[in-house]
Amino acid sequence: MAKKQDLTELSDTDLINLLDETKDESLNLRFQHVTGQLDNFKRIGVVRKQVARIKTELRMREINAAEAEATS
Repeated sequence: MAKKQDLTELSDTDLINLLDETKDESLNLRFQHVTGQLDNFKRIGVVRKQVARIKTELRMREINAAEAEATS
């Protein structure tokens, strides 16, 4: 799992790639849950939180860039 300090060190493209991978994992976990193949239900929540953390970091970067552009 990527921690906050790990996310801040990644580039934007790496974060977007990680977001895509994490969303794919979430989709696979949901399919496993529906078909009864999922053993660790807690993983669904962990992956959802990781998606939220990545989206938050991307949004913070977007806001910071807009503020920097506005002050220039």
